[in-house]
Amino acid sequence: MSRRKGVRERQYDNVDYTQLTETDNGFVDSQFVSPPIKIPWKAITLATLLFVGGTVMLVTGSLIVSGHIDTKYSDRMWPIIILGALMFIPGAYHVRVAVQAYRKVPGYSFDDIPEFD
Repeated sequence: MSRRKGVRERQYDNVDYTQLTETDNGFVDSQFVSPPIKIPWKAITLATLLFVGGTVMLVTGSLIVSGHIDTKYSDRMWPIIILGALMFIPGAYHVRVAVQAYRKVPGYSFDDIPEFD
């Protein structure tokens, strides 16, 4: 029996242990440090391009509907408006999430924006 105990003690002689203080209650300061915020720049750039492109297409379609742009382009009115809406909605949503996360509004974080690898 004493032989086993001796083998076990020698097995852990090369391990360097740091004794915890009596007042730490079992917690280490590094466990409370949050990791740095990773900003998904590619996704924010794509969302910004969708937002700007959708806005331009919606404005162009609206100008065709209102007659400010020549009526010979009226056959392009609905495709421009539909494509503009399909680009504007997700772009505006993700740009809004990115801005709110940058401003550190509770409930918004950069983790809510999908990343592209």
